[in-house]
Amino acid sequence: MKYVKKQTRDSVQVLREPDFLDYLDELSISSYHVNGNVTDAPNAISVLTTKDLQRNNTTDISPVLNTLPGVLMQSGGINTNRISIRGIGARTPYGTNKIRAFYGNIPLTSGDSETTIEDIDLEMMRRVEVIKGPQSSVYGAGLGGAILIEPQYNAALSGSRARTSTTHGSFGMLKNTATYSYASKKALISIGYHNLKTDGWRKNSAYNREGITLAGNVKITKTGTLTYFGNHMYMKAYIPSSVTLDSFNNTPQAAAPTWAASKGFERYTSYMGGVGYDWNVAGTVQNATSLFISGKENYEPRPFDILTQNNTAWGARTQFKGFFDVGTSQLFFIAGAEYFNDGFTGGTFQNLYQDNNGNGTLQGSRLTGSEQKRNFINAFAQARLEMIWGLQLQLGINYNKTQFGLDNTFPAGSASSEDYSYNGIWAPQAAIMYNIGSGTLYASASRGFSMPAIEETLTPDGTINPNIKPESGYNFEVGYKANILKDERLYVEVSLYTMQVNNLLVAQRVGDDQYVGINAGKTLHRGIEASLRYSLSIAGDWRLTPYTAASIGQYEFKEFVNNDVDYSGKELTGVPKNKINGGFTFNMPYGLYVSADYYYVDQIPMNDANSAYADSYNLLNAKAGWNKTYGINNHDALTFSLSVGINNIANTHYASMVLVNATGFNGAQPRYYYPGLPVNYYGNVGVSYAF
Repeated sequence: MKYVKKQTRDSVQVLREPDFLDYLDELSISSYHVNGNVTDAPNAISVLTTKDLQRNNTTDISPVLNTLPGVLMQSGGINTNRISIRGIGARTPYGTNKIRAFYGNIPLTSGDSETTIEDIDLEMMRRVEVIKGPQSSVYGAGLGGAILIEPQYNAALSGSRARTSTTHGSFGMLKNTATYSYASKKALISIGYHNLKTDGWRKNSAYNREGITLAGNVKITKTGTLTYFGNHMYMKAYIPSSVTLDSFNNTPQAAAPTWAASKGFERYTSYMGGVGYDWNVAGTVQNATSLFISGKENYEPRPFDILTQNNTAWGARTQFKGFFDVGTSQLFFIAGAEYFNDGFTGGTFQNLYQDNNGNGTLQGSRLTGSEQKRNFINAFAQARLEMIWGLQLQLGINYNKTQFGLDNTFPAGSASSEDYSYNGIWAPQAAIMYNIGSGTLYASASRGFSMPAIEETLTPDGTINPNIKPESGYNFEVGYKANILKDERLYVEVSLYTMQVNNLLVAQRVGDDQYVGINAGKTLHRGIEASLRYSLSIAGDWRLTPYTAASIGQYEFKEFVNNDVDYSGKELTGVPKNKINGGFTFNMPYGLYVSADYYYVDQIPMNDANSAYADSYNLLNAKAGWNKTYGINNHDALTFSLSVGINNIANTHYASMVLVNATGFNGAQPRYYYPGLPVNYYGNVGVSYAF
């Protein structure tokens, strides 16, 4: 076993190399911060490593994302999800907004504020960082925060590596992946393919996705590196939709009747690509500049119509990073700008499935047509000054200017063209840190904002409502994070926060798939988050790594009047007060391991009146596996992996997602519930060869 040194503030320690690499991976954070690792950052940042991302069956990111305190990813299906962070985003009817996401330098958030990360294959992710709250000037100061995904290159240190794996599971689940990479001193290239299929456990819930990814870099000069990335994907997913309480309790495997009859589904092809250049400008100053483009063509037959959408986006980002001496101290800084532009063409058609002899969707005449153009610019700066007595001061600023245009092109009698621009928004951030031994005590204040989706800015007749304002709020937080005990094997993090969101955007349903927005009040988000991870080396290759995480929150409407009904003081819809996670990984000789994860999610209010709740639930997942490498260096090394797992061991009946503020038509019960998967099994076999 090879040993290496780890430098701490006060000493040098010796760790076994695999432990040391795991330690670095858990603590280091993106180079787009002015902080080098988690313990030096004056905010709550959670990191998922490659091992974390592969804890489950590598088909669904929600089980691993839900191990993080303050983060809840509800999943109604592989293609139907909603992420909330500290209660932000919980009231979104479908999908995720108020949280920005990036895959490398490429935004996964559309110009309409919708974020989609579930389409990225987990085996093409190396790390995921979750910044909680509006504490990053660099990533747009979103109210909920940001999710940063680092691409996985699957490369050997030098030479070639080929890898393939297959996963089989319950309900016809099958996933196949294949990757090849080559690395040299000056270049790296990686190409990967994946295909995921499942019959689904509910009626009308089959899913099929396949994609190919190309990524790499080339060292152009001594100090300059060109990076590139491309991805193309096809997806088709049938939609069972949400169901009533009666169906949830008695026939959870059923689809909503109209969705089953119409055989509703979502189908799209998408692509994204980017190129970047990182170089040393002078001395300690570096620059990273990137360009990107992405597109998505979507076709979605629904019981009430057929939706077509075609999106194309492009943009650029440049950033300078460096440090210089200020007397006896050092000042670290980041400054740059981001431009984003996307265009949308779409419309709806009649769905004549009722006249199609039980064969499902049949496209009829056009109902609507529209075009949208959206663009914004983010300018940002962040600086950290190391002062005396272990004190550090961090300041940041973000400026956003957003504008959009809307053309209603069909029907001709109601055609219109409008442009609108929001006032520029300044979002400052300030924090102070104090280093205590191997830990950091911090306090921070920051402002965040969330732009309305275009649909939320419209009146019922489809024109722009200029009175709609972005949501905004101030976040105040104190926290402590540290690696403690003699060998720093115990990591502890605690944070307390409070944030008031003003100009709360409320989506009011005025049709089957038509919502209008109003600014209806204020929400209060406050809570405490704690996490603990310990790595215990028992003897030789025996190692136990337990963890636990908890979120205790108070999320409520501070001032909220809607349709002359006062909801002030009610619990915020769509988010549980409490969430607890725990688990362990037990590594044994010969590459054997066992892991388990426990989840507790408190009851969730499903409507603003708090008259209906989804029950609290407990889940338990477990996995066992074996990894073994034959070979003594990076060449001629053959690695085998084998794993089996079981999710929802107790076969808990629970709602894995709720449709907030669902309404029942013609006296029917509201369809609040997306039933969660019952007990399910999977197995994986993989092999890789480095040569």
